[in-house]
Amino acid sequence: MARTKIEGRARRKLRIRKKVEGTAERPRLTVFRSNKQIYAQVIDDRSGATIVAASSVGKDAAKPAADTEEKGKRSVAEAVGQVVASACLAKGISQVVFDRNGYIYHGRVKALADGARKGGLSF
Repeated sequence: MARTKIEGRARRKLRIRKKVEGTAERPRLTVFRSNKQIYAQVIDDRSGATIVAASSVGKDAAKPAADTEEKGKRSVAEAVGQVVASACLAKGISQVVFDRNGYIYHGRVKALADGARKGGLSF
C-alpha cells in the first residue's frame, strides 16, 4: 500500500515524539515548515505551554540581516532561529531539545537549527 508524503511525515513525527519531551529546564524547540514560511516554537510539554514562538510571517516576522548577501528561504529560516534563541535567552533558557517534527534535517530545518545555535542556544 502506497503512503502519501503526509502520512510518512506523520509516522516519523510520532516516532520522534515518543522519544523527545520538553521540560521546564530543557524545553522542546519544534519546527513547522510550509512551502513559503517557517515557524518555530519552544514548548514545555509538562505544562503544555508555549514559552517562545517566532516565524517568518506577520508584523514581528524575523528578517535576515541587511548586510548578508544570501537571499531566500534558508536565510529567513536562520533569522527565525536567531530570533528564537534571543527570546529564549531573555527568558533564561539556554538549553533546548530539538524536534525536527518529521522533516529531514536538511535545508531550512538545518538552517533554523544553525541560527538558533549561533544565537546562543545549545542542543
